[in-house]
Amino acid sequence: MAVRIICIKKDEGVSDNPYLAIDYFEWINEKINVNGVTDRTQIYDWIKDADGEAYITDAEGNKTYLIPAVCPQGNKYVKTVDDETVTDRLLLLPQCDLSQETGS
Repeated sequence: MAVRIICIKKDEGVSDNPYLAIDYFEWINEKINVNGVTDRTQIYDWIKDADGEAYITDAEGNKTYLIPAVCPQGNKYVKTVDDETVTDRLLLLPQCDLSQETGS
């Protein structure tokens, strides 16, 4: 199963690692038209251990897949680039607003 990440929910505070500031991802399975929300460590485990696939798309529809990573402190996260000098488009996704879905 593959899902497209459509937005991220980040902590408001400052983080040394911007990926660790992501609390959860909102996604859609476009094949069966199902949406969901998954936290950072669960999506890492799903990609790393369960052969799951998650991706983002650009304006032209090109897919970039998420890859699992672990920081030196042992925290799990996902990203789309190996090169730290390149801006990861994952971090540029819009903030999720689940208030409409939760009725808040």
